Amino acid sequence: MWQFLSNLFKKKNKIEEQVPMKKFLIVGLGNIGEKYANTRHNIGFKVLDYFATQEDLSFETQKLGDITTYKLKGRTFILLKPNTYMNLSGKAVQYWLTKEKIPLENILVITDDLNLPFGSIRVKTKGSDGGHNGLKDIQDKLNTTKYNRFRFGISDAFSKGRQVDYVLGEWTTEENAKLKERLEKSTELIKYFVLAGINNTMNVFNGK
Repeated sequence: MWQFLSNLFKKKNKIEEQVPMKKFLIVGLGNIGEKYANTRHNIGFKVLDYFATQEDLSFETQKLGDITTYKLKGRTFILLKPNTYMNLSGKAVQYWLTKEKIPLENILVITDDLNLPFGSIRVKTKGSDGGHNGLKDIQDKLNTTKYNRFRFGISDAFSKGRQVDYVLGEWTTEENAKLKERLEKSTELIKYFVLAGINNTMNVFNGK
């Protein structure tokens, strides 16, 4: 009897080992280089950096981006910070989706959004690029507007003609004071998306 149970257990383990873990590509958009590190446009990088710090992960430079992985409850999170600069983000996204054989529904793109108040969260399954060059390139490379995106509000508190300076500007003292809590919420959102799915994530986090 014990031998039978032992063999059954070994067989079960062997079967489980052959089943690939579910993979998810979490993409944070931003520009490489120290001068962009703390700018509003780089919130995608900042969210992933915070996630990595909380989970003691280290990014490694690979093809078209910095990569790290995290595993939780049978899922693999592949965190990607494209090093192509914002306007060519789609090239890195397309490459890693293909390389890791990740279905399109398992992608989440994190980006800044001028149309949302600071720190506001909006998760969507599709939509236009909204004038965002990173999203525009992803849309062009994937040939679809139907991919999950996590928009982080940076507000539109700039005067006429100053949009570029504002987007590429650094957070104010007041924004920095509130940023940690928003980054914690963003980390929760990423885990929730992977474990509970996009629809549940929208219901729980949108507007929070």
